[in-house]
Amino acid sequence: SIFLPSLSPNQCATLPAIELFVNRLDSVESVLPYEYAAFDFCQLEKENRPSENLGQVLFGERIEPSPYKFHFKKEEQCKPVCIKNYDLSKEQDKSKLMFLKNGMSLNYQHHWIIDNMPVTWCYDVEDGQKFCNPGFPIGCYVTKDGHPKDACVISSSFNQKDTYYIFNHVDITIHFHSEGNEVGARLVAAKLEPRSFKHTNIDKPDCTGGSMDISNEFKGKLGILYTYSVKYIESHFKWASRWDYILESMPHTNIQWFSIMNSLVIVLFLSGMVAMIMLRTLHKDIARYNQMDSTVSLILTLCNDISVYEEAQEEFGWKLVHGDVFRPPRKGMLLSVFLGSGAQILIMTFVTLFFACLGFLSPANRGALMTCAVVLWVLLGTPAGYVAARFYKSFGGEKWKTNVLLTSFLCPGIVFADFFIMNLILWGEGSSAAIPFGTLVAILSMWFGISVPLTFIGAYFGFKKHVMEHPVRINQIPRQIPEQSFYTKPLPGIVMGGILPFGCIFIQLFFILNSIWSHQMYYMFGFLFLVFIILVITCSEATILLCYFHLCAEDYHWQWRSFLTSGFTAIYFSIYAVHYFFTKLQITGTASTILYFGYTMIMALIFFLFTGTIGFFACFWFVTKIYSVVKVD
Repeated sequence: SIFLPSLSPNQCATLPAIELFVNRLDSVESVLPYEYAAFDFCQLEKENRPSENLGQVLFGERIEPSPYKFHFKKEEQCKPVCIKNYDLSKEQDKSKLMFLKNGMSLNYQHHWIIDNMPVTWCYDVEDGQKFCNPGFPIGCYVTKDGHPKDACVISSSFNQKDTYYIFNHVDITIHFHSEGNEVGARLVAAKLEPRSFKHTNIDKPDCTGGSMDISNEFKGKLGILYTYSVKYIESHFKWASRWDYILESMPHTNIQWFSIMNSLVIVLFLSGMVAMIMLRTLHKDIARYNQMDSTVSLILTLCNDISVYEEAQEEFGWKLVHGDVFRPPRKGMLLSVFLGSGAQILIMTFVTLFFACLGFLSPANRGALMTCAVVLWVLLGTPAGYVAARFYKSFGGEKWKTNVLLTSFLCPGIVFADFFIMNLILWGEGSSAAIPFGTLVAILSMWFGISVPLTFIGAYFGFKKHVMEHPVRINQIPRQIPEQSFYTKPLPGIVMGGILPFGCIFIQLFFILNSIWSHQMYYMFGFLFLVFIILVITCSEATILLCYFHLCAEDYHWQWRSFLTSGFTAIYFSIYAVHYFFTKLQITGTASTILYFGYTMIMALIFFLFTGTIGFFACFWFVTKIYSVVKVD
């Protein structure tokens, strides 16, 4: 933070400067963010830009110094910054003004930063509450039929049809907290109000008069003067609590608790079902098996007939398939690769959310969340290779080189290919979200230079270990699966299995999509971590229930089904993302639509691997557990 020393005359001769930074501009009507320099605003000639971390670059943040300079407690009134002149007879000026007008029609928002705090625009909303937006519009548009769009509703003076109104003036209010004469003061908030003025006196502007309007029918020469005013207010808020006024203006806490309670009810229901199966049904089966075992032992002693024992042993439900339940699945190579990548994502998500709950990845640490996730994914190549190798070897696979190469390149390659295509579109549109070539090279270097070798190391130890010992032997001849009812067929079971996990997360998913596409600040990592734990439990229990029902129906193909049952939650996620696009967003343009669905595909694939791996691990534990208890030979 900026430390402001005491301002008594005998301690300092000059007032400390306060620097204002500008970030990229974005819009809820377009996925394409742009750098501040892309619009023809006031800029500095030469100034060193602050360094950006990997997460900021991937999120498209482009922070640079601004020409807005002021000093602590030195108030300014309508101070000019620069003037931008346009001659519409010149094609270059005409294209600049058209780009600016297009930004106003799409409601592009400034994002300014003072002392690492967003400069907020606070305005009244329904129920007398105040909402503080960490951005403010560059202007607004009144349609041809006189309908004011977006910010044009804040003033009745914006009333000319088919006209743009640019906010060329800002009233900045800086709140500070005094720490005492010996310590000084610290900034705790920065707020502004955008205004529009048609300055009549360019040399000595007084910020009076009408609004700065730009008609679509205007031709000739145009000059836009940018000005600002700044004032200071002493506040009782302490520096440690300076983010509270922004976060408290987002009234989501009650909804979050409702989501948690809803999810907990689902978890309790599933837990009760699993407990009933484990403690009642299985206990009954095991008791009958043990009773039968003692009886059959007596028969064997008297009759010495092994066929009686075999016939009696294979009599009840899920025990009928004990000789086939650990039979290697079809496409075992692909399943093991998915499990390795899913384990990598699962551990990465858990550790990232854990650090976020501790406060290390708060919104104040810009880009820290994405940086942490990428670095963890790179460093977790060893668990991915180990899990893939262990399960592939247990499936009887021998092509270990192919397995480790697919684990290293298949899923990450699909994600990177999609990401690269989206980046080409961003490059073509000149968006600030386009990843620079150097950053792409750095990501590839981390992938090939760190993640891939670590995956090979994990695979080496995975293949080096002995094959997993199953509690029962596998029959040489596969058992014929009887005709299944509708509810125990693969597809209906998989479709039903993803409903409950999705029901636990869809409210939280709404806020996550809002933070990504509607540019709202996300800070509720405690709720998110709870939902993550609930999702893991729900996926596990739902998959175990369906797995037990299918085993009772003498269908022993549980491996792929367990993965796809919980993984089908990603399909519901994709459907919800499509619904969110058409009902909640106002995105227009072909490029923005392609980008939205392209990035949604990446999120859906990651979510599919993540949830599918949870379901498989839970089902693998359950099957191993029940067949170990009965010790069927």
